[in-house]
Amino acid sequence: MNDTAPRPTLEAVAARAGVSRATVSRVVNGGDGVREPLVERVRKAVEELGYVPNQAARSLVTRRHHAVAVVVAEPESRVFADPFFALQLRGISKELTAQDNQLVLLLTEGRDDHTRVARYLAGGHVDGALVFSLHLDDPLPGLIQRAGVPTVFGGRPGWSDGTADAVYVDSDNRGGARDAVRHLLALGRTRVAHISGPLDQTSAVDRLDGYREVMGDDGPELVVPGDFTPAGGERAMRELLDRCPDLDAVFAANDLTASGALRVLRERGRRVPEDVAVIGFDDMLPVAEQTDPPLTTVRQDIEEMGRLMARLLLRSLDPGHADAAPAGVVLPTTLVRRASA
Repeated sequence: MNDTAPRPTLEAVAARAGVSRATVSRVVNGGDGVREPLVERVRKAVEELGYVPNQAARSLVTRRHHAVAVVVAEPESRVFADPFFALQLRGISKELTAQDNQLVLLLTEGRDDHTRVARYLAGGHVDGALVFSLHLDDPLPGLIQRAGVPTVFGGRPGWSDGTADAVYVDSDNRGGARDAVRHLLALGRTRVAHISGPLDQTSAVDRLDGYREVMGDDGPELVVPGDFTPAGGERAMRELLDRCPDLDAVFAANDLTASGALRVLRERGRRVPEDVAVIGFDDMLPVAEQTDPPLTTVRQDIEEMGRLMARLLLRSLDPGHADAAPAGVVLPTTLVRRASA
């Protein structure tokens, strides 16, 4: 026998407040034209009865769903293994929650998922999208643009499908890389290697460019591609040591890559930092403070990047601020010195 109390109705709120059903509907669904004393009576009745507005009805009035899709262009196994994504999602979630919006997480396991994601976004389920970890050949930006969904991207646009003027949030990847390499040179290191990220992502390209701006194009054997994972760092570090056994410093494209490089250096009997100094990128504390030795790294505020992405999107949805969003925001980076360099 189900003795759960019935859900309060709009009519019950109207009766408690002593106003019409239409007045209650305008107040709870964000409409205008109701005098403040009546608004207060309705709000009091809503609180006393525990009334929850019907979201579908509210959307008809406001034309807003108060839901935002977060699209991560990576497979599930990568997203839940890399602390970077957890930090960025935490920042996004905090900002959306603070402004009474729901987060809808969409992941892409492969090419077949792109059409599914674009179809969902075009279906009117969400007010906008936050998209990050894109690859240069990814069709998602073009699909999302054709869907007509307000979007903010994480990372500098690098694709060539007509969306290069997209709104985005990024860190100063190139400047942070320059700072890292200059620090290694200031320590007296002369053979500075770089393990890059996947070069189909603009963040990895920018960090490689920053390295080359300081080191020049000499010594191409000192650059080996990685994939932003510990295993990729291990593979690249072994290759670098086989190619250039006299290297005395490594700038890794992210902290996870650096953690893999440190393991291989330890296996090969190289002392850090005495024999080889190592610097990462991100300053993800679960990684950087727990490596052996603790990792010198370039800090980017990953959580703040997520919050800012959400803030820019919600501002663009506000009619009063729709034209105020900048095309792109680049946050500064900081070198954080620990024991590895």
